[in-house]
Amino acid sequence: MAASSVNPFLSDSDEESERKSRKIKEVGAPGPPTPAAHVHSLPLSPQQEAGYGYSGGGARETAAGLPLGAEPPRVPLDTIAAQLLRDQYILTALEFHTELQEAGRELPRLRDYFSNPGNFERHTSTPPKDLAPAPGQLNRAGSISTLDSLEFARYSDDGNRETDERVAVLEFELRKAKETIQSLRANLTQAAAFTESDVPLQERKNYKSSPEIQEAVKPLEKRALNFLVNEYLLKINYKLTSITFSDENDDQDFELWDDVGLNIPKPPDLLQMYREYGSHATSSKEMKDVAIGVEPNELQVLQNVEELATLQQPQLEQAKIVQKLQDQLSVLNNEKTSLATQIRQFKSEIEALKQQNFAAVAATTDSTMLPPVTTEQVPQNRPIDSGEYLDIRSFESCSEEKEISTSCPIDTNTSATSLAVTSVTVTTLTPHKKETELATVRSQSAREPVQFDKPNRTLSPAFHQALLSFCRMATDSRLGAEVSRIADSEQCVMLMLGRCLPHIVPNVLLAKREELIPLILCTACLHPEPKERDQLLHILFNLIKRPDDEQRQMILTGCVAFARHVGPTRVEAELLPQCWEQINHKYPERRLLVAEACGALAPYLPKEIRSSLVLSMLQQMLTEDKADLVREAVIKSLGIIMAYIDDPDKYLQGFELQMSALNDPSERVINATHQVFLPAFAAWTTELGKLQSHLIPTLLSNIEKILRDGEHGLDEHKLHLHLSAMQSLIPPLFALVLKNAPFASKAKLQGEVPQIEVTRFPRPASPLQDVATIIGSREQLSVLLQLYDNQLEHEGTTGWENLLWVVNQLLPHLIETVGKINVTSTSCVHDFSRYFWRLCRTFGKIFTNTKVKPQFQEILRLSEEAVDVSATAGNGVLTKATVPIYATGVLTCYNQEEDRKLLVGFLEDVMTTLSLSHAPLDSLKASFVELGANPAYHELLLTVLWYGVVHTSALVRCTAARMFELIVRGMNEALIDKRVAPALVTLSSDLEFSVRIATVPAFGTIMETVTQRELLERVKMQLASFLEDPQYHDQHSLHMEIIKTFGRVGPNAEPRFRDEFVLPNLHKLAISNNQQAVDTKRLDIAIQLFEAYSALSCCFISEELMVCHFLPGLKCLRIDMEHLSPEHEVILSSMIKECELKVENRSVQEPQSSMSIAASLVSEDTKTRFLNKMGQLSTSGAMLANVFQRKK
Repeated sequence: MAASSVNPFLSDSDEESERKSRKIKEVGAPGPPTPAAHVHSLPLSPQQEAGYGYSGGGARETAAGLPLGAEPPRVPLDTIAAQLLRDQYILTALEFHTELQEAGRELPRLRDYFSNPGNFERHTSTPPKDLAPAPGQLNRAGSISTLDSLEFARYSDDGNRETDERVAVLEFELRKAKETIQSLRANLTQAAAFTESDVPLQERKNYKSSPEIQEAVKPLEKRALNFLVNEYLLKINYKLTSITFSDENDDQDFELWDDVGLNIPKPPDLLQMYREYGSHATSSKEMKDVAIGVEPNELQVLQNVEELATLQQPQLEQAKIVQKLQDQLSVLNNEKTSLATQIRQFKSEIEALKQQNFAAVAATTDSTMLPPVTTEQVPQNRPIDSGEYLDIRSFESCSEEKEISTSCPIDTNTSATSLAVTSVTVTTLTPHKKETELATVRSQSAREPVQFDKPNRTLSPAFHQALLSFCRMATDSRLGAEVSRIADSEQCVMLMLGRCLPHIVPNVLLAKREELIPLILCTACLHPEPKERDQLLHILFNLIKRPDDEQRQMILTGCVAFARHVGPTRVEAELLPQCWEQINHKYPERRLLVAEACGALAPYLPKEIRSSLVLSMLQQMLTEDKADLVREAVIKSLGIIMAYIDDPDKYLQGFELQMSALNDPSERVINATHQVFLPAFAAWTTELGKLQSHLIPTLLSNIEKILRDGEHGLDEHKLHLHLSAMQSLIPPLFALVLKNAPFASKAKLQGEVPQIEVTRFPRPASPLQDVATIIGSREQLSVLLQLYDNQLEHEGTTGWENLLWVVNQLLPHLIETVGKINVTSTSCVHDFSRYFWRLCRTFGKIFTNTKVKPQFQEILRLSEEAVDVSATAGNGVLTKATVPIYATGVLTCYNQEEDRKLLVGFLEDVMTTLSLSHAPLDSLKASFVELGANPAYHELLLTVLWYGVVHTSALVRCTAARMFELIVRGMNEALIDKRVAPALVTLSSDLEFSVRIATVPAFGTIMETVTQRELLERVKMQLASFLEDPQYHDQHSLHMEIIKTFGRVGPNAEPRFRDEFVLPNLHKLAISNNQQAVDTKRLDIAIQLFEAYSALSCCFISEELMVCHFLPGLKCLRIDMEHLSPEHEVILSSMIKECELKVENRSVQEPQSSMSIAASLVSEDTKTRFLNKMGQLSTSGAMLANVFQRKK
């Protein structure tokens, strides 16, 4: 730049300094001006210009003062950047910043400046008229709006830009808008920050007087610290922690620094601030930060020299500090260069001394100065192996010792013994690393120095070295380099293992790779490098392609040991990412390993990670994984997680997981849910106080909804799942009642504790459902049970809120729900019965007798008047599922004599009441079916039925006869012979025909299930009497029941009974029905015959029976259907044709079958003779070949 030019962007102080420098140059530089005067050097502060020798004409003198051959000191890049920003060379600074970024040498000063938009929204004032640009200069715009709005085409090297009025107006409007935005942003920043005036004066004094009292964190400070912390976490690859940190500060955008505040420069990162903490000089609040640059509009034109000096003072002090630091840096660089030169000199001197001393040893062997055998001692204190082949610390220590003259000087006349004490340094080159390894042969300092025998020979060292070269040692490969250096510390061993294990694992058999797990884990625990640890853990999780159960257990055991050793932080940072990577692996065994690892590592993870990341991982696997084994492992891990979550906000998520698990299609997953997840979730729910307030009521509401939606078709499977879940919650509910009982504080273990009866509680499906496990111990439970029974028997439930909830809310709700069940749904009745049975057995006999039974008895008022009207309509209480559930779920809980008498009396009363009121018997049938499934109740049921057999009312006897059909299945044949058959024979001779008819289904069931011939003959004779006795010829109902029974039991009865009795009698009934005059009765019999023949057509029927009875019966039935039901006639015709074809095919196949039997006999004889002939031959090939030769 010419001397007459003036930079309009220079501040007044810089301009004054430039004028002074020009004056000094004019005075102090006589003679013609040097060419350098026409080149504008980089303007620095006056101290910097003087220090670096860049002040115009003084440059030659400074350069001349440098040592010969030495380079002038280089200007630091940060100084150049600061000067460009100070002088507002924005574009040059931007280009400089870009080139540094491309070269990988980014400056924090430029990065912070260009990352802050506030630096480009301030406007420079228009230069005064006396500082107008000289002719020939480039015209500069009056304002720099933003960096993006710079139009580079506006500046041209060809001359001045033509004035455009429209552009000028737009620039003016833009400038005014930017000024408005600038003021608004400044006001917002000022309003968002706490000022010191907001803090009371007394508190400010406390802050100053007591450093330990921390000032309240300002919002802007908090946001800035959050941003720096998140940036640090990302930089050191704590990504999971960063995600959690971002979630906890969701009101802040960590991708953009401007979100912290307005017009706030970005500070250095945390690591840099920590390193600069001790040497950081705190500036006053009024000081301007040079790192960001002082905007021209922030400087005011000063009126006097004193104010100018006051403002320049801080800048001068900073410049002095920078200059001092740069001088120190230069001195250190020079010292570093000299030390490197000394190292090279020392190495050459060592080599020379080695040669001299080897020669001296050879020269002195002839004399008697040395003993016949000398020893060479190898020093110790080997440096720690850092994985590199060059350790500069040994060279640095040598140079330092030489400087302070504390090391032993090496003299050329040193004896061989003293020379042997020095370290012998061997440099080994490897093709894999462009480094050298400093391998000093040393042993540990705690042991004696290793001594080797040295022969008393006079061979030259060169000859020795050449001779030893014939020893084949491979030190020029990776493995050779590892073998040639022996680790002498734990850290060295870990480093060596970290290098070697990745090469060892692929070469080990898959079946034996689990043997490497301890080695991999120990190395991963103790290795100092995070990348190596990550690689080793990756190897661990990918060690086996498809690990079996035992291999997975080994890996999980290792993971747990690793977690115990390293702590939660490293588990989160190192182990969890390995699990996350394999969550969608194609092999289910690997996904199974991940699911199991989440549960095994749960106790060793930070609680925030357990309830967020791990829970989300398991939830994803539960909903997305298709393998049943994986989902089963997920459920078990979720159960473990539930025991470690203490965040109440996660309760609803746990409840959703429970319902999702219960609705899983796999039986394995559902079983795991009942055994592991539900007990663990119930324990947490109990702690939260939501077991009685939310979990159980919600399940009950779902059950009611299923029953309401099941009016047109009950989803029995879904109902079963919910009732099973309710059963799993009974033990934790009882434990909650015991723990919160009025006597809980008195329950102390003192003296001998009585044992709990083995049958006191139902057998738990899982150890987690054992009440003793939930309480803590069987001894503690025994003490609580004693106090519990005593409280119920003598003091009641007053003040016992948890038990009162069971009595006053749960039981009434359950009994009301039971009344809505369809009594014909056997599975539904069974599930509710099991639930009440477990509830009563768990809460005890006293609770059942005093709290449960009275509530059922209040509803089931057993009197004829109570059910006479309602029962006939089909909606009485005795006709609902309440009866079977009370009988089988409550009255069967305890099997003592009084309990059995109560059950017998209840069933007798129900049977009598329903019979006399002509009510449906579905509830009584459901009770007999549920109780008949257990052989222990067969005698009891027969006692009830015998009561009905001898009852005075024919209605009761008829009901008893029909109940026999339900209990015969599964009953012992001896019991049927002694108890059932006599009762049925008695009823079959009853005066009432309805009672006799009611015995037919029971007789049919006996024919279907019993194999005892004498009993079958008795039943056959009784049924024959029904068919042949003239008194029954007009009994239409009897014929209907017999035909229905034949159709039901015929396919399952003995073939002899079917062929000799069932088919001939059906034929007779079909013939007699053709002669029936009443069409309605004829149609009823025909339909029953059609059903019976359809069922029997699937059985094997001989040709004789087919021709004599089956086909004639079908033809008789077709005659009835032609007149009464044409649609059935079509089906009968096709059945008759099919049977006729079967008869024809059998007659045709019989001759062919006889011929085939003869042919098979001939072929078998031929084969036998051939094999006998082969067996007589020897095994020689020649004789075997002669067998197939044609006879001559």
